[in-house]
Amino acid sequence: MCISHKTNERENDYVSGDKWNKKHFGEGESRVEVLKGIDLEIQKGEICVLLGASGSGKSTLLNIIGGIDDADSGYISINGEKTADMSEKKLTLYRRKHLGYIFQMYNLIPNLNIKENVEVGAYLSDNPLDVDDILKTLGLYEHRHKLPNQLSGGQQQRTAIGRAVVKNPDILLCDEPTGALDYATSKEILKLIEDINKKYGNTVIMVTHNDAIKNMADRVVKLRDGQIRKNYLNETKTPVQELEW
Repeated sequence: MCISHKTNERENDYVSGDKWNKKHFGEGESRVEVLKGIDLEIQKGEICVLLGASGSGKSTLLNIIGGIDDADSGYISINGEKTADMSEKKLTLYRRKHLGYIFQMYNLIPNLNIKENVEVGAYLSDNPLDVDDILKTLGLYEHRHKLPNQLSGGQQQRTAIGRAVVKNPDILLCDEPTGALDYATSKEILKLIEDINKKYGNTVIMVTHNDAIKNMADRVVKLRDGQIRKNYLNETKTPVQELEW
């Protein structure tokens, strides 16, 4: 697997690896090759959408980039440092410093209010963004003292986005961030991700099964049966507000 998150200057590679990176689950007759030789480069500041049906390997790939899972072979390199060579402590620091996560399930802390949930992300960062500014950007400032169960699903997902973004991460990893939301709320969340990418310059890597979402991306990667079938730059990006599905 070669995954590169890089600036325009080639010597400043940010995330990279080699094309022999693979991943399997199970052993013997139940062994399944989930990823088969992924080779991918992502430029700093890009929105990259990973598309594929269930079982295509897209979430596994995201988890390996995020240091949640290990590849069987090959490597992921962050700014010249291979994650496989990192100690558990160093890998934890890497996740805290470089990565923000947005999942389909919001995973908010139920007994903390909205502002406190976002502050959890700030505590994990050496260079956090202003919490109140994030809350205002996400349209949550007036709800900041409410508990998660007092909010709609869309508002809870916005809170989860705030918790990820307030860390000021280099890379924002999104695993089906609109999967549990209706059409209108999904577009609101995608618009927020688009706005955050423009405002803060985070690289966004988003897993989705919704083909229409590819149109908002700078880079589109389509996976099938653990392999990249298409990988191309989208030269005619569509603003989120114009997306339809």
